[in-house]
Amino acid sequence: MKHSLLVWISLLVLSFSCSKPGSDAEYINTVTGPIPIDSLGVTLIHEHMLVDFIGADSVSPDRYSQEEVIAKVLPYLQEVSKYGVKTIFDCTPSYLAKDPTLLKKLSEQSGIRIMTNAGFYGAVGGKYLPDFVFQENASQLAERWVSEYENGIGDTGIKPGFIKISVNEQDPLKEVDAKLVRAAGITHVETGLAIASHTGTWNTARQEVEILQKMQIDPSAFIWVHAQAEQDFQNYLTAAQLGVWISLDGIGWGLQEYEDRLLFAKENGILGNVLISHDAGWYDPAKPDGGDFQPFTNIFTDLIPDLDAKGFTKEDWKMLLMDNPKKAFGNTKEEIQ
Repeated sequence: MKHSLLVWISLLVLSFSCSKPGSDAEYINTVTGPIPIDSLGVTLIHEHMLVDFIGADSVSPDRYSQEEVIAKVLPYLQEVSKYGVKTIFDCTPSYLAKDPTLLKKLSEQSGIRIMTNAGFYGAVGGKYLPDFVFQENASQLAERWVSEYENGIGDTGIKPGFIKISVNEQDPLKEVDAKLVRAAGITHVETGLAIASHTGTWNTARQEVEILQKMQIDPSAFIWVHAQAEQDFQNYLTAAQLGVWISLDGIGWGLQEYEDRLLFAKENGILGNVLISHDAGWYDPAKPDGGDFQPFTNIFTDLIPDLDAKGFTKEDWKMLLMDNPKKAFGNTKEEIQ
């Protein structure tokens, strides 16, 4: 089973990710520079290399060694590359140890393209938000993120490939969370970057989509992160009808709930609105040797064989792992003439 899986993934990569872009090709920022969106290949849209959960008031690069993180993480990247993975979106936001230079080193040494992000993480009661987020308005926050897109993150010169925010599960949304959504919307309008929001249930995601719609932003700009938390599958149909991207992204931690949701999506014709990933990895500076690093391979070793036995096809996997990421993260502002 493993051998045949590697064969068809390799064929997909050769067949679909080697086309040369035209003069008006669409590009996306990686930590090593922009690449044609058509060259993403097999893509994992939600993973983590490093996360520090200590909080915005204490997070610091002094809490870890880049060399030690690379020694721990690199073998896992090399492992998943054997399954044909070409691109990984790193979803660690600012003030949770986002480290663009670390990601660049990992990308260069592994050969896997890595994207980093702009944005702030509002969940967990604002533990990972610096004080200025509560004081500034949405436009001021957006100015910071647009500057990262135009000039690079800090002094690294590395530009984000998407926006990553998070909100608390609450109805109505807390004002700071709604402000983060508005700031993401403003940034999207200015840059074209997709908005990936750590959310959970549709009741919360719906509120975020409504904020964006009031800003005249199409829901297709919004990626509903951790949508596996939704228990009413009918809400997936509602989200898909709006054009929202439904991200089932905790596959590194189990399979059954994802298989049920993916079968529902296939049976109801909405696989074209679904993204999948592991939410795996997580070198944690607070733990000895970074803790237990979760590999990026469950999709390939377990999920694909299980769902192939239930009727999934190569075309379905191409849609989920190649076509949908290109559509979801496609940056209409980033065109090179």
